[in-house]
Amino acid sequence: MHLKSFGISALHSATTGGRRYQVWMGILTLIMLVGGYSYFLQLRDGLGVTGMTDQVSWGLYISNFTFLVGLAAAAMMLVLPAYILHDVDFGRAVLMAEAVAVAALVMCLAFVVVDIGNPFGSWHLIPVIGYLNWPRSLLAWDVLVLNGYLALNLAIPFYIIYSRYCGRSPEKKKYLPWMYIAVMWAVSIHLVTAFLLAGLPARPFWNDALLGPRFLASAFTAGPAFVIILLSIIRKHTAYPIADGAFSKLALITAVTAQINLVMLGSELFYKFYSPTHHGINAQYLFFGLNGHHALVPWIWTAIALNVVATVSLMIHPIRTNPRYLIVDCTMLFVAIWIEKGMGLIVPGFVPSPLGEIVEYSPSLIEVGVTAGIWALGMFVLTVLVRVALPIELGEVRSPHLAR
Repeated sequence: MHLKSFGISALHSATTGGRRYQVWMGILTLIMLVGGYSYFLQLRDGLGVTGMTDQVSWGLYISNFTFLVGLAAAAMMLVLPAYILHDVDFGRAVLMAEAVAVAALVMCLAFVVVDIGNPFGSWHLIPVIGYLNWPRSLLAWDVLVLNGYLALNLAIPFYIIYSRYCGRSPEKKKYLPWMYIAVMWAVSIHLVTAFLLAGLPARPFWNDALLGPRFLASAFTAGPAFVIILLSIIRKHTAYPIADGAFSKLALITAVTAQINLVMLGSELFYKFYSPTHHGINAQYLFFGLNGHHALVPWIWTAIALNVVATVSLMIHPIRTNPRYLIVDCTMLFVAIWIEKGMGLIVPGFVPSPLGEIVEYSPSLIEVGVTAGIWALGMFVLTVLVRVALPIELGEVRSPHLAR
């Protein structure tokens, strides 16, 4: 009884709203349609319509996948203090972070599907049905940890929201042990992705012991930055109360992890360029260009500039505590890390190739369309999840069967 009414209530919340909500969802739907058409063209004509080649076999799709895995993992930055350390300031914000994790994971899986080329072959990765080659294959580990983390981030918030919808308090003994598992799982999904790259000795740009820690540092910078932006929008446009302490603590977390990320970037630059070897040729191409090829140079220096400006700004207390400047800094960090972990990490690993070939990569309009469609899908999922959760959290929606 409760479950059926919950589904009807959730559908009603997701499909009704003010003019701005309807326009926003309409725009996302339009972009998804464009992305769907672009993907149809890719399926019809093959991956040849993308900018990827035999030399650069990973492009915009895997770049976004790598970034979004970190965004999903960073949701635990709120779950850890809210549920495990009992931080009151994070209590109202944690479900929003869980929604970010779910949306990011949906986009991750979508980017993997479109990168495969033939999605009907993905059944080979399904345990028991296909040949997963676990535990030897790192890709098998990635499949398991991503889907397991998605299941955790769906099940735990659903139990909490559904319990409140039914008019009862969630029992900690039923969800807290899973929270501990989810915290450890969050770290694993990003480390496994880093190990996928670092375990390739023929790609010296990735074959680095510091890659895993750098992944975590950048994820725990971009994740809280995005959550700050989301919480600011929610507080501005809804009656959902979010404590100022949540913003100040998240801003401090972002400032610290941004500094750690820059220190690791500086260490990487020192290692690559102070005593340069032939294995640093990919870094040479990325940061300064190589033999007249410099397609990625503007990308990476834009990312570094945004990173430095935002990090220094967040280190200044009056600026960090000013909501207007905080949003600007978080946006700069988010874009900078998207570039750094996307075009600045995946593509230069292929250029030049192990045979010395320099084949530059530039995403095609088809790739851009598919990518935009997947990002719109993620924002659509995030909006629906937030839209369903808010009225229940505010106590405005409860099961109609409670009065009986």
